[in-house]
Parts: sequence; C-alpha cells; structure tokens
Amino acid sequence: MADFSSFNFSGHKALVRVDFNVPLDDTFNITDDTRIKATIPTIKKILNDGGSAILMSHLGRPKNGPDDKYSLKHLVNHLHELLGGATKVFFANDCIGGQATLTASMLKPGEVLLLENLRFYKEEEKGDKSFAEKLSRLGDVYVNDAFGTAHRAHASTAIIADFFPADKKMFGLLMEAEVKSAEKVLHQSQQPFCAIIGGAKVSDKILIIENLLERATDIIIGGGMAYTFVKATGGKIGNSLCEDDRLQTALEILEKAKQKNVSIHLPETSIIADKFAADANTKDCPSDQVPDGWMGLDIGGKAIGIFSEIITKSKTILWNGPMGVFEMEKFQNGTKSIALAVAESTANGAFSLVGGGDSVAAVNKFNLADKVSYVSTGGGALLEYFEGKILPGIAAING
Repeated sequence: MADFSSFNFSGHKALVRVDFNVPLDDTFNITDDTRIKATIPTIKKILNDGGSAILMSHLGRPKNGPDDKYSLKHLVNHLHELLGGATKVFFANDCIGGQATLTASMLKPGEVLLLENLRFYKEEEKGDKSFAEKLSRLGDVYVNDAFGTAHRAHASTAIIADFFPADKKMFGLLMEAEVKSAEKVLHQSQQPFCAIIGGAKVSDKILIIENLLERATDIIIGGGMAYTFVKATGGKIGNSLCEDDRLQTALEILEKAKQKNVSIHLPETSIIADKFAADANTKDCPSDQVPDGWMGLDIGGKAIGIFSEIITKSKTILWNGPMGVFEMEKFQNGTKSIALAVAESTANGAFSLVGGGDSVAAVNKFNLADKVSYVSTGGGALLEYFEGKILPGIAAING
C-alpha cells in the first residue's frame, strides 16, 4: 500500500471513500458535521498537491433506490464552505453511469466531485464486484478515509481496492489516525490501562469486555448494563434495565476477570428515579438496594468519586458508552464527571481514546473533545476492532 502523506497527487484523480453519513433535520440542515470535518485535511492535501478528488459515501439507510431524503446533494453547500469557499464542488446525481463518468473525466486539478449516495444501489452493501469495478473507473488512485464503515465488506470500502495496484491504494489521514490510535490502545497500552464501558446492554459489549480482559488492568462498567451485573451478584435493582438472559454471562465475566487479575468496578451508588422522565423524583442510593418501582438512570456520588480516582491514575484510557441517560439534565452528572476525569488524566499525560456514538456525543456536549487524546468517528467499526475482529476496509488496503 502507498503512504498517503508522501504520495504526490499532482495530476491524479483520487477516488476517496468518505463517511458523510451525517444527521440531517427535517429541512436537510446538517445537525452534526463532525464526520465531514474529520475528512477535510485528506481532501485538502489531494487538492493542494494538484490533484482532484472524487468523493463517494452513503447516507442513511435508503430502502428502495433513490430517495430525496437520503440524497448527498444536501451536503454540497456545507462541503463547499468547509473547504474554504473557493474550491469548486460539483455534484453527480448518480454514483456510476454517464453523468458521473463524464463529470469525473472533466474534473480539473483542485476541483471536487461528490457522487450521489452509494446505497441507492443494493450492489453496494452486497459487495458486488462489477459495481465496484464501475466505481473504480472514475479515478486512478483509491483512498479509503471512512473508518466508520471499515467493518463492512461493501463494494466501495473493500471490494473496490482489488481494482487498484498496491502503489495506488492507501488510507487517508483520518483512517490512518483512527488505526494508529486504536493500535496504541490495543497493542501499545501503558499500564494502568482503564477501560470505561457503558451503554444499555451487556449483550452489545460482551466481546469487547472479553478482549479487554487480556489487556486492561481496570474495567469500569456503567450505564444500564451495570444492573445486569449487580443483579447477577445478588443485588436488588428495582425496575432498572436488566438482561435476565445474560446474568450467567455477567458472572462468567467477573470470574474470568478474577482469574486474570483484572479489577472490574461496578457503580456502588446510583441516581435512581421513580419514572423514566426528565421530571422524575430522584435520589442517590446503593446500586444493589434499588426499591421496587425505582430505576437506576445514572451513577451516584460515591461511584463518581471511586471511578474518577481510578481514571486519574491511569496511563491509557478507552471510553465506550455513557454512564447514564445523559441526554436528560438530571442524569448527566455521572457521564460529565467521567468525561472531566478522562480530560484531567489526559492533561497529566495519559493517552485517551473516546469512541462509540454516545461517548462522542457526551464529550462534544460537555466541550471536552479537544481535552482527550483522540475522538473516534467510527462507532461500530471501533467496537469490532476492539473485539479483535479483522476489518474488511483495513484488510483490503493492507493486503
């Protein structure tokens, strides 16, 4: 594979797989442009070298072919602004076929072409070879900068790489940084290594926890999934979220951790509520003594103190998943406190990687994104990477 930073794109047409799968409101305004911003340095390097960039992405989950709601045309103006306003950004109303081919062939150095949504074709998600080959004809260099889709063996993320020689395919700057950060946590971590795992379900996080038992010194478990562990160990959890079919799994994880000398920390206290609502009555109580009719919706004060102390002593931190229902003000203190502890530890020299949609939303909400070492743009991809799986989008370029 070629090295992006040292590659000279002068005179080249770079076909770039980006992840522009961003949320839009009812009038097609982008409500969070993190993913687009993250790929701008890659696009600018290609243009500054004297090359042109042909961008391809998916948006949403269109069911049956073209659908205005999922058209990438809604992103063109914002992309134009993010590139500084002087760059010409063209749009092709299809990702293959006559117009796409013609516009790509006429593209001049320093210009950008955004193709229509790849998922308007079923062939994209099927990893169809002839669809990938048609896409590959649009450029002479392939750059994958879409870490968020690296775990999918789709036509544009994995199969397309077969149609480019090794010296004409590479990762973009974002993809490089994502892989480097994940590698640093997974294979070059300094100890103490603390993994903070939150979210609703144990079932979503079993594989990542099991893989981390080989590497972490401490695993903090928060969010709804904590109550499955609390119940498994004999605690009373009231109406808190619980996966009863995973109680045995939770006990097995705790046993494995003991054998491997990994400390698993469950929240000793919780902020409990009498209903799942912003105006619920709340109190702070031991996590294993939640009364009937009440539910845990955040970690309590004592848990915050214990968790923060573990985090601030760590040298490597992975954070995936919030500590509670942080979208509601009454239940955001736990997640916010953990975010502040991660920021403090980072300021003291720790390496911190935050990944997974909700944790990223949390560090952005509390304006701490620039206070951690790296914020990953890949939710599912990062999760699968930490589960120890080989990601097709990475393998396709590494060969």
